[in-house]
Amino acid sequence: MKVLIVCSKNSGRIAPFIVEQADSLSNVGVEIDYFCIEGKGFTGYLKNRKRLLEKLRQYKPDLIHAHYGLSGLLANTQRIIPVVTTYHGSDINVPRVFLLSRLNMLFSKHNIFVSEKMAPKSPKGDLRNKAKYSLIPCGVNTDLFVPMDKQEARKMLGFNDEKLVLFAGAFDIAVKNPELAKTASALVTDTRLIELKGYSREEVVILLNAVDVLLLTSFTEGSPQVIKEAMACNCPIVSVEVGDVRQVIHNTKGCFITTYNLNNVAEKLQQAISFVARTNGRSRIEEMGLDMNTVAAKVLRVYEKVEKSKLPC
Repeated sequence: MKVLIVCSKNSGRIAPFIVEQADSLSNVGVEIDYFCIEGKGFTGYLKNRKRLLEKLRQYKPDLIHAHYGLSGLLANTQRIIPVVTTYHGSDINVPRVFLLSRLNMLFSKHNIFVSEKMAPKSPKGDLRNKAKYSLIPCGVNTDLFVPMDKQEARKMLGFNDEKLVLFAGAFDIAVKNPELAKTASALVTDTRLIELKGYSREEVVILLNAVDVLLLTSFTEGSPQVIKEAMACNCPIVSVEVGDVRQVIHNTKGCFITTYNLNNVAEKLQQAISFVARTNGRSRIEEMGLDMNTVAAKVLRVYEKVEKSKLPC
């Protein structure tokens, strides 16, 4: 089976979770190629249509897998190759983008939502049929994201014995709500907040093993990958209740759900730091089937179902 991945490359690279999922599908025999969109907004995406049509003529895929609603809408401007679209959060949670994603849901042969909270926002009717949509969070590369000795990880990064909080994103991304994280961590004595920016995937693994806690304060998320990666590394977590965070961490000791209240965030941070031990989050990831191989098998079943379907796109 030949699949063309359609996704944005506006940040200068394809999102790692897209690449890792594609790699896991390659491992089970799917032939993968990419079409990278450059440009922002609906009009910016549409400017890529001519290049996309040329790519389809050359590659001749059996289906297109678009990541995010706008990518799917571009892919659906042709009606020959069936389109599977995965929605990751911002394409559902941002009202002006959701209107376009909603339109794309009607055109896509199959829609994948990464968390249950996103699916109820989809159009009623045919999409409610399980043949039309699935709930499949992105999986974690559990071969890469593994527990390490905390002190060894700190030595590798040049950290001392201070209390370290890893912020789940870059400080310049407003939706990540960095001000709350900065203010709350400042209330916890002798704590340093580290920005998750500019690190390689391998370095992120070391970071998650080196810090005392991962802190997520985002206003919106779909199924935050960093939460699952932290769980795979047995890293304690403090997070607001967004996306599927509550379902993923469940009752894992050392992981805490907080409100957006400043004092509540600081209190939960102190509890996580005082936990001292590492969590058993990796077991939770395995229990939920959120490893790359299990998720790849689910996505492959979607591909096979779409490929066998004789219904018009």
